[in-house]
Amino acid sequence: MAPAPVKKSDVGTRIVSAIVMLAVAAAAFWIGGTVLAVFIWLVALVGFGECVLLIPKATANPAWRVIGIVAAAAYFGLAAWVMASLDTYYLLAALGVVIFTDTGAYFTGRTIGGPKIAPRISPSKTWAGLFGGMAFAALWLAGVAGVFFYTAGYHTWSELIDVAWDDMTGAALVGALLAVVAQAGDFFQSWLKRKAGVKDSSNLIPGHGGVFDRIDGMLAVALIVGVLEGFA
Repeated sequence: MAPAPVKKSDVGTRIVSAIVMLAVAAAAFWIGGTVLAVFIWLVALVGFGECVLLIPKATANPAWRVIGIVAAAAYFGLAAWVMASLDTYYLLAALGVVIFTDTGAYFTGRTIGGPKIAPRISPSKTWAGLFGGMAFAALWLAGVAGVFFYTAGYHTWSELIDVAWDDMTGAALVGALLAVVAQAGDFFQSWLKRKAGVKDSSNLIPGHGGVFDRIDGMLAVALIVGVLEGFA
């Protein structure tokens, strides 16, 4: 019996793709203004296209396909509108929440392991990972709030504690909440892919799948940020 072929590692490809994605995104943020808004809408449009291609594979019912496409248009459109409308400072804060959620969930999930949240939808997601992601996102947003108050003129620790403590605590709580939302967005996309019988939303990004795979958590977070902005 011939030995099974050794699967070639795609780590190098993933790293190169990640560098290119970060460079393009960083350039858009650096330029800002219309360029950043166009970049956000283009990313959302490509992700929406990938989602639309998944929907017919996920259900054979024509009515559900139409409902799914209309709902996807609203989902991606509202998320893109919120992100394009946010001040760059707050947009980066929201993006940081998603990044730190994913990072915290990955490391704590791999380190601690334990019970899965929904193994039929996403076999790798654990409760430990979720709580780790919440902790990382809470620390990130609390830090962002602290920097905001520091740059506003409160330069000593006592001033920061006196003036910003309540706001930093509130920011940490919001960060933990948004981490749960980001994970929910991830689960939704995983569920849709499982219904469609595919591993990735597309093969557009070498080693990373599709655009929808990369922005699933951010879409959900953007909607909640939009709601929070409405109450601010």
